[in-house]
Amino acid sequence: MTSAEVTRRRAMGAGLGALAGALAGCSGASGPVRRLRLATGPEGGPYNAFGQALAQAVAASGHRIEIVPVSTAASVNNLRKLDDGSVELALAMADAAEDAVLGREPFPRPTPVTALARVYVNYTHLVVAADGPVRSVKDLAGRPVAAGAAGSGVQVVTERVLRAAGLSGAPAPVSTPAPTSTPAPTSAPAPAADERPLGLAASVSALREGSVDALFWSGGVPTPALAALARELPLRFLPLDDYVGPLRERYAPVYTAVTLPAGVYGLTEPVGTIGVGNYLMARADVPQDAVRDLLRVVFDRWRDLLREVTAGARLEPRFAISTGEVPLHPGAVAHYRSVYG
Repeated sequence: MTSAEVTRRRAMGAGLGALAGALAGCSGASGPVRRLRLATGPEGGPYNAFGQALAQAVAASGHRIEIVPVSTAASVNNLRKLDDGSVELALAMADAAEDAVLGREPFPRPTPVTALARVYVNYTHLVVAADGPVRSVKDLAGRPVAAGAAGSGVQVVTERVLRAAGLSGAPAPVSTPAPTSTPAPTSAPAPAADERPLGLAASVSALREGSVDALFWSGGVPTPALAALARELPLRFLPLDDYVGPLRERYAPVYTAVTLPAGVYGLTEPVGTIGVGNYLMARADVPQDAVRDLLRVVFDRWRDLLREVTAGARLEPRFAISTGEVPLHPGAVAHYRSVYG
């Protein structure tokens, strides 16, 4: 046998050994890496930041799962993607998630989605120029308002606040009063706010340029884009806590009273507003072992995941399992029982 033949056989043997090793890695006990697409939100937004951080944390964890963040319009869009199978995981605000599960507008039927954890709370921001004409929600009548991107959870909560204030273009429920001998005097309803479907970056630009009189935003505190705007333009953050009760009464207790603290955005005193939870969600057919591995990473690395999203937040099991009408994924149930009893 020539030296060339020896070299060729050694090379073939090494190649076959490498191939066998690769096949063993794919079919052995460890199994293949499972790829899970995660619907997040627009680039530069908090959902997108969370998704990117989660993908990095999972990649460093050693678990055989891969998270692939997908940029979207956020909550409503994400839930639709979960339903049609174009993603396996998603982030969504609690109100939109309950609408999907219950088949409420804008979802035409109940959507079979599940929650893995309630990960943090969004704070609803209603922001106006400090020297502008708007001092309350009622002052938005007939005025242009940045209402959140189409398909976002911001748009959902904006529409509900404006409806509660009598400023929505949506028709109000009709009630029939008891007949009286003298008709009661009536007053013309306030004109609806001019809702414009703008995402956060476009909303900030529009308020800066004066093409809208207010912007709604729902996100962590502080939201970097709003903090930057507050450094260049005097702003007023309007209280919304008076609307928590009406929203809870009509749409269930996904809405809570929270406070923008003094100091953030240059505020000299706290501002009461509306809190809405954010859920990490999954299709029901995502394997339980993948869900359990993912949740181990979420709870091990929650400080890193929330650092760029909302300051001072904590992730605790009793908080994480509070997902209201949205059922927990069986893998999530198994994780919480195995770790916390």
